[in-house]
Amino acid sequence: MAHHKSALKRIRQDQKKRLHNRFYHKSTRTAIKNLRKITDKAEAEKFLPKVVSMIDRLAKRNIIHSNKAANLKSKLTKHVNSLG
Repeated sequence: MAHHKSALKRIRQDQKKRLHNRFYHKSTRTAIKNLRKITDKAEAEKFLPKVVSMIDRLAKRNIIHSNKAANLKSKLTKHVNSLG
């Protein structure tokens, strides 16, 4: 267990950040899953910018790697364009 006040504060801060990051990462993964389920092209095109924005936000805050974000955006865009 930590003995310094600053170490105890750091533990509290890290716990709060971890929960925050976990929530946004999980909600983005759910949005991606929902986008992949959509079969209507018009609806998917409308939903895609929201998902891309969520992915960009995660990459900007270093919750996911920027290359992973780029790969996800590319694959999702390809998926939406392939819908008939």
